[in-house]
Amino acid sequence: MYGKIHSIESFGTVDGPGVRFVVFMQGCPLRCQYCHNPDTWDTKGGTAYSPEELIWQFRKNRAFYTRGGITVTGGEPLLQINFLIEFFKLAKQQGIHTCLDTSGVTYREGDKKHDELMKYTDLVMLDIKHINSQEHKKLTGVHNENILAFARYLDRLDIPLWIRHVVVPGITDKEECLFELGQFIASIHNVRMVDVIPYHTMGISKYEALGIEYPLKGIEPMTKEGAAEAKKIIGRGYKNFRNQK
Repeated sequence: MYGKIHSIESFGTVDGPGVRFVVFMQGCPLRCQYCHNPDTWDTKGGTAYSPEELIWQFRKNRAFYTRGGITVTGGEPLLQINFLIEFFKLAKQQGIHTCLDTSGVTYREGDKKHDELMKYTDLVMLDIKHINSQEHKKLTGVHNENILAFARYLDRLDIPLWIRHVVVPGITDKEECLFELGQFIASIHNVRMVDVIPYHTMGISKYEALGIEYPLKGIEPMTKEGAAEAKKIIGRGYKNFRNQK
């Protein structure tokens, strides 16, 4: 069993709790306009690694991961779910905390492979790009129904969930959509954290190197203050939903 790996980060600090061994999987079906890793899109790229090889690399620095573990991100890890199952299974056999960073876009109700993967998954970091399905399609190329269904699926299994939302000026910062996102988050009960991330333009150089036109050219980065205000609106939507119960 081999997976196509784009890259590995030995000391990740923003990809789950503690210091993480972060594996970036190759391939993604989304084309998010603000994506800062367009080099992970192609499913034909990457370097082949076995689960054992990745665990061996983790073990070289295991002392640093006492309060952390392994995070698999992308690209979209669920495109290689068979490999992911074997990798996380091996990690759990060795007492390693596992985190899946995903968009959830490949989820289909009744797919037993997701059930198998979740047996070995301690935490899911779910990127909700846009709560409105039509706007989500404009932003990423696909609708969001499977993504929201995946969040509800994780809720039924009581898998701890971190929600991440990138706030892009004029695209994902509309008050009514942020409020609705807060209401959706309040409708599920396994959310442990909501991370509101300000949009940045640090990925533009990769687009230039790949000869791809950057879709959001001319849009300024979101300020920290703007992101903080967006989080407050999400919080108001959350409280509004819970107060109605």
